[in-house]
Amino acid sequence: MIFSSVFSLSVLLSVAASQEGQPWLFINPPPNANIKIPTSRESAIQARRILHLTPLATLSTTFPSSKSPQSEWEASTSENRPTDLGGISIGLMDYIADCESSGDPTILAISIATTFKNAAAGSNVSLSLQWTPPYPPSSRIGGYKEPVPYSAANLPRFALLGYLENIPKSEVESLALGECFTKTHRDAKYWLPGNSIHHSEWVRLVVQKIYWVGGFGDRAYIGWIPVEEWQSVTREEWESIKLPGEKKGWKEWAVESLGQWEL
Repeated sequence: MIFSSVFSLSVLLSVAASQEGQPWLFINPPPNANIKIPTSRESAIQARRILHLTPLATLSTTFPSSKSPQSEWEASTSENRPTDLGGISIGLMDYIADCESSGDPTILAISIATTFKNAAAGSNVSLSLQWTPPYPPSSRIGGYKEPVPYSAANLPRFALLGYLENIPKSEVESLALGECFTKTHRDAKYWLPGNSIHHSEWVRLVVQKIYWVGGFGDRAYIGWIPVEEWQSVTREEWESIKLPGEKKGWKEWAVESLGQWEL
């Protein structure tokens, strides 16, 4: 109750601040505010670059509401899983790689893992990514010194919503998925399909929807990116930009257009 009241108050204060001419932080300003922010298409280009440069993601699924007696027995004995998890979501880190031009992330699914058990039971999947700059900014917002040397709230993050699809052997070979994946994750060579440890298989997250938060709303797009824009981004486009902190000396408060950002 206290948290709810504090959250409601903070939202009201944010709205009031925006109405007084302060920066729009959590939503984009209205069209008549005369503030230039990136388009959804420009944001899709940034997102595709983040996908290519980010090897770890959070995969979220939901536990099935009903199971067969056999699968219930397997979960209870191998995981000591509680019996009342049906419909509850869970997010876990996993390895990903950008191996297809479509923007569908490549995943090495370990059948014993909870994420892939839930997906096999019919759960949809969301994949969340955030951009982590390799270099700290040369100047901080407000000059603060914190344990995290940048404002994470001012940096892009997004979620891909869709479902997992097995990749046929012919495509595994034509896309050279083993080489692509282990180039990013060298230790994954030990659990490639056919290994003697756990059953694994190649899957792709078929992206159906994209939700993007590019940073603060006065300088970044916040909202849904059409899947057609996501899929149509070319390698040349995402290679032509830089994300915040890819280069040394970037400024946290910089507000410039795509292609000129210290993006």
